[in-house]
Order: sequence, then structure tokens, then C-alpha cells
Amino acid sequence: MAGGQAQDGILVPLPVQGDGQLADNIVHFARVLRRAGLKPGPGAVIDAIAAVDAIGIGSRIEFHAALSAIFVKRHEDQPVFDEAFSVFWRSRDLIGKMIALMSPVAAIGERQKPKAGGARVSDALFAEKSRQPAPRDEPDVEIDARLTVSGQEVFRRLDFGQMTATELAEARRAIGRLVMPDDAVQTRRFRPSNRGRIFDARATMRQSLRSGGDLMLPRFRTHREQPPPLVVLADISGSMSQYTRIFLHFLHVLTERRRRVHTFLFGTRLTNVTRQLRHRDPDEAIAQCSDAVADWSGGTRIGETLRQFNRQWGRRVLGQGAIVLLITDGLERDDVDLLATETDRLHRSCRRLVWLNPLLRFAGFEARARGVRAMLPHVDELRSVHNLNALSDLVKSLSAPLDRDCDPRRLLDTGRLVMKGRMTS
Repeated sequence: MAGGQAQDGILVPLPVQGDGQLADNIVHFARVLRRAGLKPGPGAVIDAIAAVDAIGIGSRIEFHAALSAIFVKRHEDQPVFDEAFSVFWRSRDLIGKMIALMSPVAAIGERQKPKAGGARVSDALFAEKSRQPAPRDEPDVEIDARLTVSGQEVFRRLDFGQMTATELAEARRAIGRLVMPDDAVQTRRFRPSNRGRIFDARATMRQSLRSGGDLMLPRFRTHREQPPPLVVLADISGSMSQYTRIFLHFLHVLTERRRRVHTFLFGTRLTNVTRQLRHRDPDEAIAQCSDAVADWSGGTRIGETLRQFNRQWGRRVLGQGAIVLLITDGLERDDVDLLATETDRLHRSCRRLVWLNPLLRFAGFEARARGVRAMLPHVDELRSVHNLNALSDLVKSLSAPLDRDCDPRRLLDTGRLVMKGRMTS
């Protein structure tokens, strides 16, 4: 039996060659991944030890590929695993020191841009190191906190991509408590009404038959109102991977509480996941979406996928005043002329097109990318969607008229996005 031997009916992993403690470190690494949100079981740990024993120690790329193939079971977990591997197995002389395998120490270097899943990895790696300072006798100080910012307000402004695993769980609970929009549009169908202005001749004649035609009381009707269809086109390419899972949880809440919600995921191809998101359990629904999508965290072909949607799904789901939520960063790699044409066609087919761009979280963001400038003239609103406050504003806006402060077309001349009276682009 490769990688282990049976002792009294229990599978015991074979020790890795060398005088270090590689097996113990792999077990500790699996615990870090579990605290960071992944789900490696005992069997995966045994398989990882056997795989490393089989390939040997010498190549960091092969070592990373072996552990990734065993521990990563979902596409959205790949960025978290990569960051955890980089932090846990960091070493200046990897080949020389991995044999001894001392405890990994994070070196202090230059400040870099936070990576996807970095906060979750740091929280999971140092969760057991709780510092308890010695109590000191300090005078009591009264602080007037009336004009300060509460912890809840700070949490609602925190970027989804930099949340820890605990904060992401709390964010999912907060999304579940959102009040969904109560917008309604007038349809062509009618319903009986005592105060309607439209005379209902058929209902009047049916009512008169009850009295043999001696008494004829007029009946009225009015147009029926119902929430319009909500169509969501969400980008799942590599540049959006740090937001994909929390967006899917938000879409699951929308699908559960609102009728006629159609969800499509796209990267290099278009995938309809409406049926998968109707599962009552959110984790099971997201897992089914992950299984249905073949191009998770890959490239981006926004124009081609919009063309496929307009041709195959436009007439099916864009009727009765549909609202379209387009979640993407707009970083197109293909022909921008096709992107502009298909975005314009999508805009003409729906009642309202809202572009949700997580890049608006950067204060100095400017509309310089060709894909962004090609899409801006054909959308009704441009909003950020990177934290809880942005999601709350989005939900409220669906029940309100168009917000002129979020109109992107007037911003093309300046090239910088000025929204809500401040430079947020």
C-alpha cells in the first residue's frame, strides 16, 4: 500500500525520507487550510504525505502541484491555497531547508498589495498564537464615543477580498438579513378591483346572471403588478476570483426571496446556473455551480459571452421590463468593438442595465481600459460591489428611480469617475 501500512486495521502513513518532520508540517498545513475555509479531511492528509513521498523533495513547483491537486476541491479555493502555500512554505533556501523543515517563519519585507485570501490565511496560520499581556494597573479613562465610528460600520466598509474566514461568515449572515427590493412593474394582465377605472364587461354580465338580469352592477379591473425579472451576468474570471463566492451567496439570497431571477456565469464561455442556485442550502448551491462551470478563474471574453447571451437567452429572459445586473471589471482582452456592440444590444433589450464593478473600490481608478470605455456609454448605472454597504445600496436602488450620481456616460469626457460628490472612480 503506497504511502502507508496497515497496523491493527489502522492506516499509518510511512515516514518521509530524511531527518526532518515533513509529515507533521503537512498535517499542520492542512489545519491551516481548514481554518482558512478549505475542507481537507484525514484521507487528503494521508494522500498528500504519500504524494510528497512519491515525488520527493527538490522542486517547489512539483511540491505545490502535488499539494494543490489533493487539497483544492473547488475552483474558488485556488487563490486561498496559493496564498497559504506561499506564506507557510516560505524559505530563502527551499531545497536546502525543506529537508530539515524547521517551523515556517514569515519574513518581513517590503509592503506589498494585499492578495486574495491573504487575510484569511494569516488569521488561520496564527490563530493558535494568542497573546495575553500581563495585567497592568492603569487609571480609568472615560472616552466620548459619540462621534467615532463603530466596529459594525468599519466591518460594513471592509473589502470582501480582505476579510478573514470569520468575517466572511459574518458577511454571509449579514447578506441573509438584507431586505430585498419591493419594486413592481405594470403588466398587461388584469385583476379585479373595486377602485379600478377600466370597465369589466364580462365580470359585469356574469354578476347580472346571478339575479336573472334584473340587477346589473358594474365591475372594474386594473392592471396587475409584479416584480420584474432580474437577470444577473457575473464574471468568474481570474481577476474576479476573490469576490466570486460572496457574490454567489448574494445571488442565492436573491433567488430564494425573489421570483424570476436568472443567473449566468461567464469567463470564456456562458453558463446558466439558475437551476443550481435554487437549492435551499447555500453551500450545496454554490458547490453545484462550481461543478457546472468549466472555465472557473480562467480568462475573460466579455464581448463574446454577451453575444452568446443576446442570441440564445435574450428573448427568453429579458421580457416584461427586466433588470440586468452585469458584474464584471470590464477588462476585455478581445475585440472591444464587439463588446460595445453587444453591450448596446443588451441595453436596448432590458429596462435597466446596472454595471457592478469591484474596481471602484480604488480611489484613483480611472476609465482608461479599452473595455471599460467601450461599455460605459451603454449602461444606466455604474456601482461598486466590494463591501456590505455597496450591496445594501444596490438593493435599495432596485426599488428607486435611476440615480444620476451613478450615471457613467457623463464621466467619459473627464475619464475619471466622480460619484456621490467624491472622487471614487
